[in-house]
Amino acid sequence: MPLADPTEQTSQSGLDHGRWMLVIFNNDHTTVDEVIAVLMMATGCDQEEAEIETWEAHHFGKAAVHFGTSGECAKAAKIIGRVGVLTEIRKEWEEGQ
Repeated sequence: MPLADPTEQTSQSGLDHGRWMLVIFNNDHTTVDEVIAVLMMATGCDQEEAEIETWEAHHFGKAAVHFGTSGECAKAAKIIGRVGVLTEIRKEWEEGQ
């Protein structure tokens, strides 16, 4: 069963309010250079920021790479996922924090 497009889900359900973050997870098959390049393309960050985020994911297992609306995060996640990097979109702050 194919997964629904997260961009469509969030905009249709009205959950695209507040600030969201996109997290990437380390894996053993995507090269460092591929991750750096896709982060720059997907999030518009510079090479230095992409290198730092890639280092964090490699050493800590995950890294937050983008903050914005859920729709913006979903668009970036779709691009990043093309190179095989697992992503997660979550609220930057849980309600009540």
